[in-house]
Amino acid sequence: MTKASVVNDLVVRFANVNGTGSASANGFFSKAIFRMGIPVSPKNIFPSNIQGLPTWYEVRINENGYLGRRDDIDLLVGVNPHSLSQDIASVRSGGYFVYDSSKKLHGEFLREDIHYIGIPMMQLCMDNFEAPRQQQLFKNIVYVGALAALLDIEMEVIQGIIREQFARKEKLIPPNFLALDLGYQYARNHFECPLPIRVERRDKLGDQ
Repeated sequence: MTKASVVNDLVVRFANVNGTGSASANGFFSKAIFRMGIPVSPKNIFPSNIQGLPTWYEVRINENGYLGRRDDIDLLVGVNPHSLSQDIASVRSGGYFVYDSSKKLHGEFLREDIHYIGIPMMQLCMDNFEAPRQQQLFKNIVYVGALAALLDIEMEVIQGIIREQFARKEKLIPPNFLALDLGYQYARNHFECPLPIRVERRDKLGDQ
């Protein structure tokens, strides 16, 4: 790694389409970091309750407990094609834009001062899940898996949260684990992991 790592001090934003199952996946992400003993402050930004409209979810991670909103977005997961231009513009110079590379990103969306991380989320799901609804839902879990690799989030923690979430629907645990691993392995195999921005377990919050 050519530059010093920034540990436990970053802002991650998710740009989603409401009604696609992203809220649960984004919650897994913030809860996993919290359970690693790192203070987090998740917020819905301009949330929409109408299916199909844009919604944003932002997580500030700071081990010293500085959890007020910060304008700089270090990493943005952009999976809403209708807000791509706005989302890419919001990433700080030197930051990271994670997107679904199942379709090529047009040149108009390219900036020279940020890093692009393409994960073929939908293609991975189409290759591994038959039902279109499953493909759409598990696409969100795929990017959580990719973030686990990119930011060094402990996979065991995310898996534990998934087990809890589906304790009464155990048949949903294996496909969620599969989607998580698909994203994790793809990121590990195609990008240098972890990124210079990452998380690391702390004991700031006691037993969670």
